[in-house]
Amino acid sequence: MKVKTIVALLSALLLPLVALADDAAASQEQEVDAAAQQRAAQQAAADARKQQAQELTKNALFAETFESETLFDGSRWFRSSHEKYSNQDVTIEEVTVEAAHVTPDRGLVLDKPAHHYGLAVKLDDPLRVDGSDAKKEMVIQYEVKLQKGLDCGGAYVKLLRQEQENQDYSAFSDATPFVLMFGPDKCGNSDKVHLIFQHKNPVSGEYEEKHMMESPSIKSDKDTHLYTAVIRDDNTFEVFVDQKSVKSGSLLKDFLPAVIPEKEIDDTEDSKPDDWVDEKKIRDPSAVKPDDWDEDAPARIPDEDAVKPDDWLDNEPSVINDPDVVKPEDWDDEDDGDFVVPQIPNPKCAEVSGCGEWKRPTKTNPSYKGKFYAPYIPNPDYKGEWKPRKIPNPNYFEDEHPARLDPIGALAVEVWTMTDGITFDNFWLGNDLKKALEFAELTWAPKHAAEVEANEKAKKANKGDKDSEENGIMQTLNALALDFATYADANPVIALGSVAGVSVLATIVFFFLCCASGTPKSETSAKKTDSGSEDEGEEEAKVVDSDEKEQKVRQRKKAPKAE
Repeated sequence: MKVKTIVALLSALLLPLVALADDAAASQEQEVDAAAQQRAAQQAAADARKQQAQELTKNALFAETFESETLFDGSRWFRSSHEKYSNQDVTIEEVTVEAAHVTPDRGLVLDKPAHHYGLAVKLDDPLRVDGSDAKKEMVIQYEVKLQKGLDCGGAYVKLLRQEQENQDYSAFSDATPFVLMFGPDKCGNSDKVHLIFQHKNPVSGEYEEKHMMESPSIKSDKDTHLYTAVIRDDNTFEVFVDQKSVKSGSLLKDFLPAVIPEKEIDDTEDSKPDDWVDEKKIRDPSAVKPDDWDEDAPARIPDEDAVKPDDWLDNEPSVINDPDVVKPEDWDDEDDGDFVVPQIPNPKCAEVSGCGEWKRPTKTNPSYKGKFYAPYIPNPDYKGEWKPRKIPNPNYFEDEHPARLDPIGALAVEVWTMTDGITFDNFWLGNDLKKALEFAELTWAPKHAAEVEANEKAKKANKGDKDSEENGIMQTLNALALDFATYADANPVIALGSVAGVSVLATIVFFFLCCASGTPKSETSAKKTDSGSEDEGEEEAKVVDSDEKEQKVRQRKKAPKAE
């Protein structure tokens, strides 16, 4: 009968639990299905973005996403054959971004540190600004991901000059003329986003580099960052980092050296005349030293009004030998020299105004004037600061359109770096900033958002494992309670039986535990209780042991500490 009762109770208890397990499994399957649907939706959105980005590339003069497996087969990108880059190691690799809707993503990776890299792609048509409606601005845009940060190296690009049609760039190097250089560069205290253009002097025919002033700093973390530069036909420029404008201005005012030279320059053949006087002031030659001017009078004199204090001890020295110091017995005057007793302040002097010979204090001499010098007066012969005369600058010119640079025939990654893992991706060259930013919204923005989300998750995970565990336990308990409440609402009879069954089962367990703890003592215990002599001997042994322990403790307390 008891067995049947227990079985019935257990059945009442386990029945809703089995039902709950079935519901949980069904819920888990639903979650898996929902996750799969979400991944499918994300993949569909990614495919749609990729298709849109592909359509946008038609608006670019050049666009590169590095999705092709054969980029270095000679048909598009190529490695420079110059010996300087003979050991370069560059690959097209998948760069992991922790988000299913943006992976896999491929990029151009510089694989080795302490190397020179020379990679380029020839443009089908030259990139330039010419003032026409279709070419009123020029856009250079690309992504950089520093997988290992950046200690010292460049992640900039160069846009090479096209000097002739079908120009051969196969052996280009750092000496190959460029039109624009743009992108991040860092080494030591130098940390800047370069924007440099080469401007041709139409008079001399020489090129000169013009560097952007007050360059913004680079993004040196390990996330993917977008760099964009715009040169406009109205001679303005703008630099964006992650689609935010960080620098803008004028090509004529915000670059050094200045684009337009000075109209006049110093005549290098001119020299200062021998009789040129460039001293503004001279000593007054007519000045005479006054009769009462005493150059020999001292700056300070004794204070005749001072009086020696009455408690001054003339016969007491201010310092005495230290009476507590005695010459050591092992002191050898021949080896150690004469023993000199150290001196201390005389304690008698501390109680009075002073000791020893009293000397009258000094004061500032009111008659002191020092050496006489004639005062300065304006130089009547002064002609001003000499400067060489100005002559017309033979190389002067006026350029109303410095933004109309030489045509660009190739895009090159020509850098030296001490850090590997520099990754380039999603290049865009063209004449429409709006289209370039739309392209970035489809390519860079999802990656950046995923990286920001991953960084936030990492920060939260690092706040403390203990808090996370406690929160997880509480969330689990809350979830179980909510599940049971939901089940009880749908199945009140079974839920009530479960509660009753758990209560009865807990009572039975408690009863058995109490009975087990109240069992009789063993025979050994009884025998020890009956034998009074054994109890007395045991008590005596305990006392002896206790006394011995106490004595050992006292000995340890008295024992000196080991040096």
